[in-house]
Amino acid sequence: MSEIVIKVEHLSKQYRIGAREGYRTFRETLVDAVKAPLQGLSTVFNRRSAVGGRSASDLIWALKDISFDVKQGEVVGIIGRNGAGKSTLLKILSRITEPTEGRVELRGRVGSLLEVGTGFHPELTGHENIYLYGAILGMDRWEVTRKFDEIVAFAELEKFIDTPVKKYSSGMYMRLAFAVAAHLEPEILLVDEVLAVGDAAFQKKCLGKMGDVSKEGRTVLFVSHNMAAVESLCNSAFLLHQGKISARGNTDYVIRNYMETLTDPKSNSIADRKDRLGDGRLRFVGFDVASSFHSKQAAVCGTPSRLILRYNCVPPLKNVHVSIGFYTVLGEGVFYISNDLIGKTVEISTSEGSFVLGFEKLPLLPGSYFINLYCTAGGQLCDWVRNAIRLEVEDGNFFGTGKLPPKGWAIAVPFDFKVVTP
Repeated sequence: MSEIVIKVEHLSKQYRIGAREGYRTFRETLVDAVKAPLQGLSTVFNRRSAVGGRSASDLIWALKDISFDVKQGEVVGIIGRNGAGKSTLLKILSRITEPTEGRVELRGRVGSLLEVGTGFHPELTGHENIYLYGAILGMDRWEVTRKFDEIVAFAELEKFIDTPVKKYSSGMYMRLAFAVAAHLEPEILLVDEVLAVGDAAFQKKCLGKMGDVSKEGRTVLFVSHNMAAVESLCNSAFLLHQGKISARGNTDYVIRNYMETLTDPKSNSIADRKDRLGDGRLRFVGFDVASSFHSKQAAVCGTPSRLILRYNCVPPLKNVHVSIGFYTVLGEGVFYISNDLIGKTVEISTSEGSFVLGFEKLPLLPGSYFINLYCTAGGQLCDWVRNAIRLEVEDGNFFGTGKLPPKGWAIAVPFDFKVVTP
């Protein structure tokens, strides 16, 4: 049986939210108590909670009673919505943050890639930072030298390796940071959203390298919102929800549980979503689907269909750009549309209304899809809601033959087919 290299027992982490109170001296506390003998002591003691002398309303549990084991050579996905506690967990495992309660046992050197440039000194060159990060991992200089050329080649930064990293773009930072973390052979590799930065080619290279790392017997904990990457890379996974593990086990099982938590397919509750970005001049508040095939609200493959996106706003808004991205339940892009693509200029003068997207033949094949909504006005972000809509598409007759592409494909497209002979 494989050795357990990460053991987490009843781990909890508490943070204080809101404005920080100024520190009170012992003298000030005594003076207050003398001035108000009947109220002073109750004020002094009621001000403080049982944890650290802080008001209970100012405290939040980012993690609460987390326990799990990870064996050597396992690649474990950690998924969950924003604020679920994923990054907090990796920071504790990396010894960046101390837990409030519980304990963690790690057997082996830990390499972590948590944020762009973590562990790098901005004034040092890429060359110097490779050796600095190696020292942080506890490696000898000759060990880093042995891997140096391989690291630089992987990061594709040969021309910039002697440039101070403060002049690097975020993508260059990430490429170098990942290359160092993956090549210096830590027994445990902690990766938080490595695919958030970088082009598609580098993302593919990162996935391939993490796969190689696991085959070498090293352990990987992988945090990502890219479900396709989690599914292809990880042996198992667990789902964090509000600081607790709500599902664990087979990767497919955990991903299905995660997708069920994102949004109710029959709900128009976009207005209630808190995990959104933008200045609020326009907010998506609901949606409807209209299909000529059904009188009920439904999306049917191959039928004339309309997706109606309701909004509230603070008019007037000029140069409005609305974009909608369609994704599989694993987070893989299917197609993207926007008013800019068809040269449609949008200006809004009323406080509410709807954007209507029309399809002559809905190209989505039967299944579940997620839709991201994005809106800017005058070049400034108004609203951005990921997985705003879960769209269920029913079976239809796209080609008029009663046949559809086999399972696993996402869209159908009209085409012509001819046979030409000499």
